[in-house]
Amino acid sequence: MTDPDAPSAPDRVKDRRPSARSEIARREIDVAGVEAATRDLLEALGQAPDAPGTTDTPRRVAKAWAEMLSPEPFEATTFENDGGYDELVVVKDIPFWSLCEHHLLPFHGVAHVAYLPGDRIVGLSKLARVVDTFARDLQVQERLTAQVADWITDTLQPKGVGVVLEAEHLCMVVRGVKKSGSRTVTSALRGLLRDDARTRAEFLGLVR
Repeated sequence: MTDPDAPSAPDRVKDRRPSARSEIARREIDVAGVEAATRDLLEALGQAPDAPGTTDTPRRVAKAWAEMLSPEPFEATTFENDGGYDELVVVKDIPFWSLCEHHLLPFHGVAHVAYLPGDRIVGLSKLARVVDTFARDLQVQERLTAQVADWITDTLQPKGVGVVLEAEHLCMVVRGVKKSGSRTVTSALRGLLRDDARTRAEFLGLVR
């Protein structure tokens, strides 16, 4: 008997598509709007936009925001795992910076990315590229960590994925508690790197 609640064949195919969390969004930047808003912000802060030091500030700020929120496109070139490699692939200390969506202040640090190959492998530079791509957004570190892990999972279908991010947040340095040097560490583990204690320990030991 057919289960009336079971998904249809098209629905099952859709379920295997990349999740929304791992799709790379392309943000549309209204540069003229950012420039106008910057002028308003300067005035609200008591700074005349046409003062000698800030005449060109709105244009510079708009250009900077457009750059910071526009990741470079790339193709995720993958290859068959012809050699049957079945050990961890780890890229450590990938520098990144992003923008806190709560205070619009930067956070920056390093990412450690690993996967346990299945049928396909990916060019190592693409692991760094995907970190940069998701980082160039208004972010929180927890979501950024998960997005990188989900992208690798959806793109490669590996046996396991591990992502660790270590970052310093300027919203904790220049305001609030003002704790310079404090670092926030987040992790996202998928597949065997989550479920197999030995594989998880190997990954965490390699990125320490």
